[in-house]
Amino acid sequence: MGMISGSFGVTSKGKEATLYTITNKSGMSISVTDFGATLVKVMVPDKNDEYLDVVLGYDNVTGYENGTLFFGASVGRCANRIGGAKFTINGKTYYLEKNDYSNNLHSGTDFYNKRMWEVRSKNYESITFTLHSRGGDQGFPGALDMEVKYTLTENNEIKIEYYSVPSEDTIINMTNHSYFNLNGHDSGSAMNQEVGIAAEYFTKTDIQSIPTGEIVAVEDTPMDFRVKKPLGRDIEEQYEPLIFGRGYDHNWVLENNGKFDKVAEMSSNESGIVMEVYTDLPGMQLYTGNFVENEIGKNGAVYDVRHGVCFETQYFPDAINKDNFKSPLCPAGENYRTITVFKFGVE
Repeated sequence: MGMISGSFGVTSKGKEATLYTITNKSGMSISVTDFGATLVKVMVPDKNDEYLDVVLGYDNVTGYENGTLFFGASVGRCANRIGGAKFTINGKTYYLEKNDYSNNLHSGTDFYNKRMWEVRSKNYESITFTLHSRGGDQGFPGALDMEVKYTLTENNEIKIEYYSVPSEDTIINMTNHSYFNLNGHDSGSAMNQEVGIAAEYFTKTDIQSIPTGEIVAVEDTPMDFRVKKPLGRDIEEQYEPLIFGRGYDHNWVLENNGKFDKVAEMSSNESGIVMEVYTDLPGMQLYTGNFVENEIGKNGAVYDVRHGVCFETQYFPDAINKDNFKSPLCPAGENYRTITVFKFGVE
């Protein structure tokens, strides 16, 4: 129980990265690094009381520096997509990098997860990373200090808290981009694992994954996860959103009404591991790793398409440009504060 730290390698800019590992009394542990405030490893017991690492990732900082798949990443200032790579606040239009067709993805290529963060504080159960983001950073108005706090509780919960106060009205939409596989990061396809999502609707997108603004009922579609089902059961259906996304890569409209609540669950019959997802955010992107191909990860594991699954809690994609979506706008001087929890157990 407690925290240990050690070298995680040196970046191409000569910066030493550190890996921090927190272990609770029951033996679960998480490892995070100050490069990108990234979640690197999650060791949880399976039904045979053997420990499995259930997140995809790399052995050292070089993998994270060179990787393009956002394994374990803290994504900001605005996660997901902004259509046309532009938005307007207070009558002024801001232009962002077009790094996904003509759109902006995860704020452009000067990503938060490719930067060194500082350790603001740490103790036996938590660590808080901070990153200064100047006004104009990535094209966004307003300076801020983004905090990401990871806590490992005695209830086998990974609690991720985000906090910031911007100097100007701006968009903030942080998320964690971990890819989970409850049979172990190196176990191959996750499509036999079951997922449930507390959502009656999802946001329809165009072929470039930008929401049309339409909110569509999941009933009688492959997008219905109100009852848990294997991820692979409907993923190959000839359904336009699945064809556009090459699988699941969509935002679900959560039923938590802005209150912190359980919004999703994933489980594996093979390992017996169950993961529950809690958040206070209005949306969640379920992404089934449709663009992962032949990626060399931890301990020489080769990750391929659909080997891991992301549960990216968020404001809806392109919400700043959609009047009917809850706005990710954070006014100057106000607190941006949100929390997401991944809770592990065995059934």
